[in-house]
This record gives sequence, C-alpha cells and structure tokens, in this order.
Amino acid sequence: VQLQASGGGSVQAGDSLRLSCANSRRTFSNNAVAWFRQAPGKEREFVASISWNGDSTNYLESVKDRFTISRDRAQNKVYLQMSSLKPEDTAIYSCAASRWSTASSNLNDYPYWGQGTLVTVSS
Repeated sequence: VQLQASGGGSVQAGDSLRLSCANSRRTFSNNAVAWFRQAPGKEREFVASISWNGDSTNYLESVKDRFTISRDRAQNKVYLQMSSLKPEDTAIYSCAASRWSTASSNLNDYPYWGQGTLVTVSS
C-alpha cells in the first residue's frame, strides 16, 4: 500500500489547512485510516482516525474541536481539515492505513505508511 500525504505548509496561528492522503497503487477503501504527527524531538502521536466507511472517527483530545477527518472512498482519499491552528500543531503529519476496517488510535494497528507532509504554524 502506497500512501502519500500532501497539503502541508507554513501558516500563521489561527489559520486553516487541509491535508490529503492518497493511495497511489492500491485501494484502501476497506481499511481504516489515521493521521499521526511527529514534532521535532517528540514521539509520534495519534491525531485522528476514520473507519472504512467513515461512520466512526476518533480524535486526539487537543484537536477534536479543531480538526475534522473525512474520506472520499470513490476518490480513494482521506482528508484532515485543520482549523484554528496553533504553534504546538507544528509537526510532520503522516497518514497510515490500518490492517482493520475499524478506526483506532493504536499505532500498532497501522502497518501501512507513506511519507509525511510538514505543517509549520507560527505565532
């Protein structure tokens, strides 16, 4: 499974960005997908996940009122809409596909990864 995240950039605090995750070779329409992020000097952390059909989502507590994960199964894409961005959101954001159809926040459920996209938020 080849996944590619895009849409990152440098923004000011309070701005919005939409990240996209596309599958370049194989469909992952039956897999849950998640976004993770890793800030400099910190461990990778879960951000949001969505079930195979989009009916179930999970969020990191600190982003749940600001970020929205969604998916377009026909286009084989998953999105992360990020609003009211804060400097602490600065990180490399990566998408990953689960071995399961149900969404989770467990890193071990996600064996399929792609390259990330950098989000930098300035105060």
